[in-house]
Amino acid sequence: MNTFPSEQLFKLGLEIYLAAGIFGLLAWRYRNLARIVVFSLTALGAAVEGGACFTALVSGQTSTVVIPSGVSMVAWTFRLDPLSCYFNLALAVVALAVSIYSLGYVRGFAAHKPVGLFCFFYCVLLIGLTAVFSAANAILFLMAWESMALAAWYLVSFDHEIAENRQAGSLFFIMSHAGTACLLIAFVLLGTWSGGFDFSTFHAAGAALTPLRQGALFLLFIAGFGVKAGMIPVHIWLPAAHPAAPSNASALLSAILIKTGIYGIIRVAFDFLGVPPLWSGFLLLAIGGATALMGILWAIIEPDLKKMLAWSTIENSGIILMALGAAMMFQSYGQTALAAFALMACLFHIFNHAIFKALLFLSAGAVVHATGTRNLERMGGVIRLMPLTAAFFLVGALAISALPPLNGFVSEWMIYQSLLGGFRSTTSVTRVLFPIAGTLLALTGALAAACFVRAFGIGFLALPRSPEASLAHEAHPTMLAGMGVLAAACVALGVSGSMWMGVLGSVTHQLFGINIGADAAMASGLTLGSGLQAAGGLQKTPASLAIAVLLISVLPLLLWVLWLRGRTRVTGPAWDCGLPRLTAHNEYTAMAFSKPLQMIFAAFYQPRRALHAEYEVSTFYPTSVHFESEVAPAFETRLYAPLIARFMARAGSFRRIQAGSIHAYLAYIFVTLILLLIWSTRA
Repeated sequence: MNTFPSEQLFKLGLEIYLAAGIFGLLAWRYRNLARIVVFSLTALGAAVEGGACFTALVSGQTSTVVIPSGVSMVAWTFRLDPLSCYFNLALAVVALAVSIYSLGYVRGFAAHKPVGLFCFFYCVLLIGLTAVFSAANAILFLMAWESMALAAWYLVSFDHEIAENRQAGSLFFIMSHAGTACLLIAFVLLGTWSGGFDFSTFHAAGAALTPLRQGALFLLFIAGFGVKAGMIPVHIWLPAAHPAAPSNASALLSAILIKTGIYGIIRVAFDFLGVPPLWSGFLLLAIGGATALMGILWAIIEPDLKKMLAWSTIENSGIILMALGAAMMFQSYGQTALAAFALMACLFHIFNHAIFKALLFLSAGAVVHATGTRNLERMGGVIRLMPLTAAFFLVGALAISALPPLNGFVSEWMIYQSLLGGFRSTTSVTRVLFPIAGTLLALTGALAAACFVRAFGIGFLALPRSPEASLAHEAHPTMLAGMGVLAAACVALGVSGSMWMGVLGSVTHQLFGINIGADAAMASGLTLGSGLQAAGGLQKTPASLAIAVLLISVLPLLLWVLWLRGRTRVTGPAWDCGLPRLTAHNEYTAMAFSKPLQMIFAAFYQPRRALHAEYEVSTFYPTSVHFESEVAPAFETRLYAPLIARFMARAGSFRRIQAGSIHAYLAYIFVTLILLLIWSTRA
């Protein structure tokens, strides 16, 4: 077997992560030293892993990396194929920026928190994520999956003094292991039917499965991977866990951890199970649409900045699932080129979301660190005190709102194109689903733009709404550097979106046997074309859109300069309804901003309102009015609470046999042994 440089770099990156984690444990008493060394090493390890994966991805070749475990006949086997390298490249870019950011961010709690343990589990999370994306067999995959989950649980519960954080960690732990149980059953069944647990064996045997077995496996895998992906209705852990973790950990969880579920679905649907049936793609498209819409509807009314970003992650997970479901439907129809393009759109949005969501969480973490609050209603005016952080958050907000020329626009536009292409290329009644899905995607995009106008306007503009906000300060230089890396990536990926499609061609070649490069996609009108190329229409590339936006932005500036030349500027106070001066009480609130949408979607939110008034003489002379409004979490109260109540009621019936007597327990054991002996003799 030929040895590629990417193999050695991949092993070196894992060794650097491992060395960093061990150093964090050994230097737990020297907190500042542990912080500096560990995050410097993880930044180096991420750069090495990124180089390895990018090299392998561009070459399009598949190689195997075997790392001895120290135990005879046991070795860790990793497979560097284009799909695994693509996800690991996204991890490497985010891990590099987060590690640089953490050098300054962790200083804030280094004096009173176990920094060594935090650094250790941070490294375990990076190793687990890398191993999940590149494992070559089900055993290593499940071991990496569990180590990743345990590390994430520790990071979520890091501030365990707060009861809400402990509850979030417990919820994550329970939901994660419920999903793992489904995966364990699915892998055991697939390994039994295929005769082995290597992924190459799954690939060879998946197409030979009966439709019943294929469908059962797909549902088990969807249930297991859907928990990590934040798929509704198994999403309830995500809005609780991501805000509870420190912001550098939240960035990794929201940007990369949920992508492990997406990776698993792609690997199963296009690598293990052969050509997916039509119903499976339709199911994923419907779940994705519901997840996207519900996620952004909850995000737009959330006053907690980090929790709002977590709900937005659910929305983007739904968008990714919509593209993935469309690709599966196209493949079942035999539209291979369209399926490959839809998967390219899905993969590009995966990478883009990892970049801008990490940027948003890091920027929000800097604001929370400086103001001491996550409540938008207690922020405001931060842009004057933290101009660079505000600029980075604005870049992330524009990217996630899918505005040109940033990266979010390119990938969402590609998803639109694939959905519209499905309407043109299919003939059955299911073709109607594609424009419906496109309309739903447009609605979520508009709501996402409104959501982040609210977040930036209320959180950063106007006057400070609390003493904490008025005392905010700019973030540490390393924190700004980490955010700057991601902001630059948002711009670079947006401008060079067509070129990036050439990199994705190796993934489509692996999964579909065809390579849709940038030139071929542009020529067929699949990327950013208007669909009018044959009629003489103009081809819209990301670079041309960037130039157009730049020119449009410069034109008002030139007019402003020419108009004001030679004129005197007079500055006066703003009109404030005759009051002496403007204060924070005159400002629009986050609740007021989202109130119209809450009224429009009242059937979905079902808000509870209460009005209490006290009167002096009669109802015409109130002395005080108290208004309360609350929106209860729908799935927790209407789905999980009744299920838990029924389960606990059934579990309570088992107390009858829990007598507390050792004699009764010995009798149970004796009867069980007798039954096992009878069963074994008959067998």
